[in-house]
Amino acid sequence: MTSTARKAPWILARFAQAAIAAAAVADVFRAAAVRDHYLRPTDASLHKSGFISMVFVNLMTLAIVLFLVWLVRSRRNAQELSPWASVPSRGWTIGAWFIPVVNFFVPRQFVLNIGRASSASWEQWRDTTLVNLWWVAWITHAVVLGVGGRVAPGSMAFLVVAEALMIAAAVLLGLVIERITALQSAALGAAVPVAPLAQA
Repeated sequence: MTSTARKAPWILARFAQAAIAAAAVADVFRAAAVRDHYLRPTDASLHKSGFISMVFVNLMTLAIVLFLVWLVRSRRNAQELSPWASVPSRGWTIGAWFIPVVNFFVPRQFVLNIGRASSASWEQWRDTTLVNLWWVAWITHAVVLGVGGRVAPGSMAFLVVAEALMIAAAVLLGLVIERITALQSAALGAAVPVAPLAQA
């Protein structure tokens, strides 16, 4: 039986969603301010871009911390709901995001594994597509940002595409957090855990 004392991390989810949204909006202002300083460098534009960049870094750091805390908590719930499922360890759940190259592939799979282990109501096509869309938006944002900075610094086209992808990734991640948390909330409120059909 699943412990009914365990709760879905709704408060963490809400804080993570809010921080992610705030960081995405701050990034739009940061990118615009940095571009303005690149095209028309003055002491005022330097101060403005520096201040907005600092605000963005702080918000992004907060968003990352809250998201990872939410993910670890969700991983623990998923492991309790589906003890036989392929769920990453706590350390690997966090560490994979900070290892070059690995962080382009492995974290997405971890989120999928946690989602699938969270509830039998996980819809393979819809829910996997949601995670994939978030991941593609996030990775493409990073690629466009890197390429734009090297090929065409100050390009409005690159800036618009990169920031549109950033906003899209933030919205999609908010939906991923909502979906997994809702699945866990329903599963943890049930009398029995997500169980294999072989049990009789």
